[in-house]
Amino acid sequence: LGSLRQALYDIHVPRTDDDWRRARHRLRYEEAFVLQAELARRRARAAAEPATARPRVVGGLLDAFDARLPFTLTAGQREVGDQLAGELALAVPMQRLLQGEVGSGKTVVALRAMLQVVDAGGQAALLAPTEVLASQHARSLRALLGDLAEGGMLGGAESGTRVALLTGSLSTAARRDALLDAASGAAGIVVGTHALLSKNVQFAELGLVVVDEQHKFGVEQRDTLRAKAAASPHLLVMTATPIPRTVAMTVFGDLETSVLTEVPAGRSGVSTHVVPADNLPWVARTWKRVREEVDKGGRAYVVCARIEGDDEDGADLVAAAPVTLGDSGAAPRRPLRAVVEVAEELRGLADLEGVGVGVLHGRMGSEDKERALADFASGAVPVLVSTTVVEVGVDVPEATVMVILDADRFGVSQLHQLRGRIGRGAAPGVCLLVSSAPPETPAADRVATVAGTRDGFELASFDLEQRGEGDVLGASQWGAATSLRLLRVTRDGDLIDDARADARALVEQDPELAAWPALQAAIDARLADRRDEFLDRT
Repeated sequence: LGSLRQALYDIHVPRTDDDWRRARHRLRYEEAFVLQAELARRRARAAAEPATARPRVVGGLLDAFDARLPFTLTAGQREVGDQLAGELALAVPMQRLLQGEVGSGKTVVALRAMLQVVDAGGQAALLAPTEVLASQHARSLRALLGDLAEGGMLGGAESGTRVALLTGSLSTAARRDALLDAASGAAGIVVGTHALLSKNVQFAELGLVVVDEQHKFGVEQRDTLRAKAAASPHLLVMTATPIPRTVAMTVFGDLETSVLTEVPAGRSGVSTHVVPADNLPWVARTWKRVREEVDKGGRAYVVCARIEGDDEDGADLVAAAPVTLGDSGAAPRRPLRAVVEVAEELRGLADLEGVGVGVLHGRMGSEDKERALADFASGAVPVLVSTTVVEVGVDVPEATVMVILDADRFGVSQLHQLRGRIGRGAAPGVCLLVSSAPPETPAADRVATVAGTRDGFELASFDLEQRGEGDVLGASQWGAATSLRLLRVTRDGDLIDDARADARALVEQDPELAAWPALQAAIDARLADRRDEFLDRT
């Protein structure tokens, strides 16, 4: 590669084109190698921590669960399950990232891992970012387990355990019961939000931490939960947001990665169409289609970016394109649609006469959210106007149609996640993206691309190219537009791959880089302070 001094000289005072190209390659490689060396060192440090082996127990909860599964696991679910089972059986803490396409069955894979840990005498904690998602997880796990989740209760399986739910809005009595179940070990699985991080939450023997939608948690929160274990617990990070391979190597470089792409059998496809917001006949037809789906026994989501007025509910909105100064012909921007006003509007539509219209958003109390979701799932209220709180985890197999208003103001990943809430049963789904984006604009391209493919990894690559890695790696992760200098994850995948292999080989020989003070100095200089949290966010 040549020396750094020669590379700096050649890139500033090149004599030939080969000089500056060779120098640029050398500098890019060094940048990648320094990053990967630190990730490899962190990975080695974690692997050196003592952990309790949790091997599979024959005739335990996991075997009982597998025997009563009403469906066949996909090949991908079996393969990833075997990977997790093998790593849980080791006295080295598992550190694995599980990426799963929308609807690929990550929950079942995670549950099987949790049951293996429970069989081996441990407990599993599932950390979710919102109360809606935590409650949905608890319901799903209890439904999948049946009487296996009623250990110690009348009618429960003799070898069963319990699934406890711990969120901030629980009643005092419910919270006390959940805390007791976690501390005594009666609950083998504890599901919760940030409430799990409270000092008064204790576990009898925490053996596995599962973090869902990892990008919504910081390193301190993750480590606070892991610190509640006597020995280093195993770690499974899950995300339904597809991550291009080069980004996974750069951002999640200290985790092993598994990918689920196959959708379980029996699920129908989803067709997606763009509806121009200014085409009133098409908009009217949208609500007629909602009525048709409801009359067939389906459910309909209507997603808005705001609750009411100018308020937002955590939607990852993309800024509207600026109006050019002096462009007097530009149409004034229509305010974003809001849950409260849209629900009232739909209740007054002749096409939806007699159809119950409910609402769901982040300001509602826990009981009101539960009631809204239960009424929607049962069909008592078959149309649900919601913010993006339904983006992940909400599972209603009868939901067959989704209307996303102001779709041009949502990011590609969020549109893909929202669309994943429908078509989860036997009936096909339809997603209608109502957009105000002018033709041949980035916003129009985003919406058209989502409508054109259901491949999450293809969409993630498009998003990376369009937004730029400064946004994807993110100000929230790096503290700046981008902290990469010459390296680009969209372009330098092979180089990052080489640097990762070289860095891991070096760290295997010298885990603390004691013989490489210059490398340690480079890591300290380039990756200190604000970037430390980026590295640790996995």
